[in-house]
Amino acid sequence: MEKLVYALSLQEGKAADALVAELQAEGARHIRINLRDAAVAAGDTLVQSRGESLPDCVVQFWLPSGNPAFRAGIDAALAAASSTMRGWLVSEATIIANDSHPARPGERTPGFAQLAFLTLPDGMGWQDWRAIWRDFHTQVAIETQSNFEYVQNLVVEPLTDTGEDIVAIVEECFPEDALTDPLAFFDAVGDPQKFKANLDRMMDSCARFITPGTIDVFLTSQYDFAD
Repeated sequence: MEKLVYALSLQEGKAADALVAELQAEGARHIRINLRDAAVAAGDTLVQSRGESLPDCVVQFWLPSGNPAFRAGIDAALAAASSTMRGWLVSEATIIANDSHPARPGERTPGFAQLAFLTLPDGMGWQDWRAIWRDFHTQVAIETQSNFEYVQNLVVEPLTDTGEDIVAIVEECFPEDALTDPLAFFDAVGDPQKFKANLDRMMDSCARFITPGTIDVFLTSQYDFAD
């Protein structure tokens, strides 16, 4: 099985559950839909953009094969549902499984999911970047935040020409309070000193493998769907 991720701008009136049914009919399994909607609007100060239009929907799922011949129906369904579409074949690593707020099929997962689309900094080799991100930063993200789910998707290859600059896609789930409370986001409620220490450690770590202004970060409502 291979995992695919697509970022979309959904056509007006296209419902997520209808899209899920079309993808399931084409063989997609373990479908997850992330929507930028009113439920996460209060956290807009956390959004980062490279200046391009951010997607309003991210679709994640598994297929027996991501080869073009096996995903033709998938691509057709997604293209018909969206005005723009970018896709990637990824290798998934579940760093923190969501055991504290398990998703119920078709229902919104509690809290919110932050998605980050990462690019390779100019002048940095891919092997060096990957080592800093996965071997060093992973533990920092675990220890400094209130994330209750943490999934790293390392890009294996882009599936669309417009996805060529993305090297990884990260998804982290946080409690609802973290939308507007930085201390809740950085696991330091009631402890300003811990907040500063966690924030500084996170920013120092990110500076090692992220160039400011070159990544997209946005908040979503997460929905998982039964096969």
